[in-house]
Amino acid sequence: MAYAFVFGCFLLLGLAGALAARTGYRGKVCDRSDGYDVPAQVKADPELRKRANDLVAFWCTGAAVLGFAPLVPIGTVLMSGGGRSVGTRGLVVLALYGLAVVIVGAYPFEKIKSLGRSAER
Repeated sequence: MAYAFVFGCFLLLGLAGALAARTGYRGKVCDRSDGYDVPAQVKADPELRKRANDLVAFWCTGAAVLGFAPLVPIGTVLMSGGGRSVGTRGLVVLALYGLAVVIVGAYPFEKIKSLGRSAER
């Protein structure tokens, strides 16, 4: 049961990253209806808007790939029918890995906030 939960968590991380990357590739990061909350300076400047879309597309694609990567080994453990298991150290490593995926996915949004602050100067 725990492995199914871990599998689902990484699946959701991968899907969230893929959806965010899709928004960046479509150039809709700054759109009010489809995008995200970005500073007004970024919305107003076409150069900053392009930079925001590129940041989200690149970093969230990386987060999606990193989120989907552990699905294979976790799926192997799930499909073994109890023949394989992951020890406590392995689960700690998976938790830290999941934290790293979240940090990679959150980076472009923090960077966009700093783009807005740098445009004010």
